Amino acid sequence: MSSDNMKLEPIGPNKNPEERFSLLKEREATLRGREEGGEVYDPHLHRDIKSPTTNAETLIHLLKGCLGTGILAMPEAFKYSGMANGIVSTILIGALCTYCLHVLVRSQYVLCKRMKLALLTYPESMKVACEVGPTCLNRFAPYAPGVTNFFLIFYQLGICCVYVVFVGVNIQAVVEQYVKTNLPLAVYILSLFVPFVLIMCIRNLKLLAPFSVLANAITFVTFGVVGYYVCQDLPEFSSLPSFGTAFDYPLYFGTTLFSLQAVGVVIALENNMKTPKRFRGAFGVLNIGMGIVTVIYVGMAMMGYWKYGDRIKPTITLNFPNSEILAQGIRILYSIAIYISYGLQGFVPVQIIMTNYIANRLKGSNRKVLWEYILRLCCVIVTFVLAISVPLLGLFISLIGAFCLSALGIAFPAIIEMCAYWPDKLGPCKWILIKDVLLIFIGIVGLCAGSYSCIFMIVTELTSGKT
Repeated sequence: MSSDNMKLEPIGPNKNPEERFSLLKEREATLRGREEGGEVYDPHLHRDIKSPTTNAETLIHLLKGCLGTGILAMPEAFKYSGMANGIVSTILIGALCTYCLHVLVRSQYVLCKRMKLALLTYPESMKVACEVGPTCLNRFAPYAPGVTNFFLIFYQLGICCVYVVFVGVNIQAVVEQYVKTNLPLAVYILSLFVPFVLIMCIRNLKLLAPFSVLANAITFVTFGVVGYYVCQDLPEFSSLPSFGTAFDYPLYFGTTLFSLQAVGVVIALENNMKTPKRFRGAFGVLNIGMGIVTVIYVGMAMMGYWKYGDRIKPTITLNFPNSEILAQGIRILYSIAIYISYGLQGFVPVQIIMTNYIANRLKGSNRKVLWEYILRLCCVIVTFVLAISVPLLGLFISLIGAFCLSALGIAFPAIIEMCAYWPDKLGPCKWILIKDVLLIFIGIVGLCAGSYSCIFMIVTELTSGKT
């Protein structure tokens, strides 16, 4: 390794955001326009990873990250789209999500190579992209990390809120079967507050690892039980509508995007691979993983909607016969799995907020741990307030998908790619620019139309008193 290479140590994530951005700007000014030591800089070779994951391990983590509560909500999504439209659209959205993830990973690599950095976080990628991209975007560079963090935090807290409602409605279904009561859902949700606070207060993710293994086992058992129920006594396939209404389609789009998109997971996995070059490619980890996930989602959604039709509920477990022990058992077991996942999902917004907005103000303080616990408690309170205020599982899933993932999973990757290749590497006839503008348009339309439809339906449901 040359002496120049030795000077360019990776700017690690342990530095606070202000220090990282300052170093980024310094490095850009120093290194732009030249290659280090006469050699092409490869960010993959400069990553300092203590325990890198193999291709197989990365694939397993990718499947785990994509197979969550969304898969049990997909049959209801088909009620909004229609059977034929749902099958085709899910495949297309799966392909779109996969392509946009390729765009994001490739563009981050280009920016890292340009900046001579081992890796960039998602907010940093947006900031650097706006700095090196078109002049009209330069002024937005200082605000790009904040906007990106807002969507990331909203998305993760939204997932936590979905988890709270999911556990609440399933516990309610079990209790009401054996105890003659008519308590509102809010009571069941509030009864879960202390357990959720306790799991959120686990600061070391290694302590959650054994429970995650248990959650994964429960998840696959749940899929088996779902298959057992949905494959019995199927009605005539032709009785199902092929297409839904134009107004309902954004609800389908939001739910499907929530289910299939795993932008945060993908970035973390690629950054921690032993052989990151194998992540992309025709038969890379990303294509194989997303292909398997898309097939599973199409199969689950198709069979669930085929079995229950318009009677399908926000989570298919609520359609299972209340009188059967197997149905009640799987509701409890999968609720436990989702409860465990809450601790993992809640770790992300806490880390973002603590690192970017609190740690700098607590330099030299011996109360950092105390403030972190306060932050964790506040995050749980926020998710419970949202869960009680909007206890509409299906619509909330769709809202999170449409609002957050249209931006994080479609529009932002396109912006980063457009800027990364700006101004003279946009391809013949600037086709990369044209394609990215189209993706940005799709993201904006998905965000606006999906959010409007979801909010309209949520307001309608709440004002009608159906909850």
